[in-house]
Parts: sequence; structure tokens; C-alpha cells
Amino acid sequence: MIACAPATNAATTMQSFAEPARPIVARMTAAAALEPGRAVSFQGAPGANSHVAAVEAFPECLPLPCFSFTDAIDAVREGRADCAIIPIENSLHGRVADIHFLLPESGLVITGEHFLGIRHALMAVGTRDQITSAMSHEQALGQCRHWLREHGIAPVVYPDTAGAAAVVAEKADPSVAALAPPAAAGLYGLNLIEADIADADHNTTRFVVLARQAPPVEGPGPGPWMTTFVFEVKNIPAALYKALGGFATNGVNMTKLESYQQGGSFAATQFYADIEGRPSDANVDRALEELGFHTKWVRLLGTYAQARARG
Repeated sequence: MIACAPATNAATTMQSFAEPARPIVARMTAAAALEPGRAVSFQGAPGANSHVAAVEAFPECLPLPCFSFTDAIDAVREGRADCAIIPIENSLHGRVADIHFLLPESGLVITGEHFLGIRHALMAVGTRDQITSAMSHEQALGQCRHWLREHGIAPVVYPDTAGAAAVVAEKADPSVAALAPPAAAGLYGLNLIEADIADADHNTTRFVVLARQAPPVEGPGPGPWMTTFVFEVKNIPAALYKALGGFATNGVNMTKLESYQQGGSFAATQFYADIEGRPSDANVDRALEELGFHTKWVRLLGTYAQARARG
């Protein structure tokens, strides 16, 4: 039996979306409930970049919109979705806030990745000369900050891009626009003011796929492989240098390393890392063994096929 969230929670989540988005969210949620094995949860209103990524990565899926990252993760944990697709970093604006904290605590594993070329459009109920502010996710605002500044438009943060478009449609204030994927204008009945306004034409977001169980990665497979993990270094001199030495000596390429603080003491630095290879590779096993010796703990988040070659 599929474990579903209580009805009161579902109602609360539905009310979090702007009114123009609710009928679409309701239809998509109902469809996903009938076939949870095909459902892919994502954060945002219908039309968000995460929605686009879900359909690109899984063309036969039933996208399940969720208001927050936690809601999208919970949908998988509770069996209402087979997997979730979550943005983790952007080529212009860096990592997505909170994700590095949510992933280790989610109880889910990373089973894949997807790269999505991002297009931001400016949309509103009125005309270009009426717009004084633009509402969107902080990542989208950051990726368009130069364009907005040049055009005298003030940024206003909202939890997601397409959700901002729904709010703009609901408020019907011609001075407030939304930054969202171009298709959101049609979904919510807005005028498409500018079709592509990112600060650079190589704007790309990397998404990871989260599931309850990891698929087998031993033996021949799609490869090349990527392994993601988090760890905490010991609070001693040269701790990070010693922890990472095994990757260099064993020829393991580390493609990503980011630090973040857990708690308020600033004494325990944790790191998020991506490496090429998988634990069943001898050189990766040796590097991870050495990492474990020089750290307080190591937690593997997943091994999966690379969607795009590094380097």
C-alpha cells in the first residue's frame, strides 16, 4: 500500500500555491496519485524549470509539483513519487541554497543527474514600461541581476519561478513582473515581455535524481560513473589536505568540493564532493578508505552514471 500524506497536509500544501496554479497542481497531483510508480516530484509550480527538467529526464513520467524541496523529498519517502528531481547547482549563480543540508538528511540516494539549459523570460499582466519590479526564485534573479539592474527593475524573491508567474497573474499588478520559463506565460495568461534575458548564454542548471533505493552499479554499466558524498574533517591542522591526499595518489578525479557549516559553532566544517568512479573501483576504494581515516565520518549519497562528461 502506498503511504500518503494526511489530507490536512495536502490541503495546506495546495493553499501554498497561488490561486491560478491550484487547478493545474490538483490535476497533476491526482494523475500522479493513480500511478505513483511513474510520478517524479519537483519543487515549484507547473511550468518551473524543475518541471521542464523532470519531463526532459523522464519523458513518460507524471510530474508531481511540490511547494518546497522538503515536500518534493517527502513525496518520495512516503511513496507518492518514484523519485524526485532537485536542482543542485547553476553555472552562473553557484549552488542552490539548502540542498547540501537536505540531501544527507533525506534518507534518499542520488541515482542520476540531468543538465538543463535555462531560459528566463520576463512576463507580466501589463506592458514593459509599467514594470518596476520582478519576482522569481533567488537563483533566477541572481542569473539575471545585471539585466535587471540595467533596466531599473527591482528583484523580489519568491520560492520558485513559475510560482512567481502565478502570483503575478493573481495580483494583476502591472508594475510587478515575473522571471520564469517562457511557457509559464501561456500557463498563467501573462504577456511575454522579454523572451530570453539571462546574463550569459551558457546558463545551465545541474539537477540530481533522488530515490528510495540505489540501483546496482557493479559490473558493466552505462558509465562513466560519478560518486557523491559528504564528510566532516577533524579539527586539526592540515586535516583537509590529509583527507584529500588519497584521491591524488590513487588517480581519482574530484570534480566538485564545497564546504558548509553545520550548526552555529563554526568549528565543524563539512564538505560535499563529487568524484569520478564508483566504490567498486579499486582506486576509488583506496581513496575512500584513506578519506575515512582522516575524517570524523563519511556518508555516501549515491553512485550514478554521468549525464555529461567532465573535463
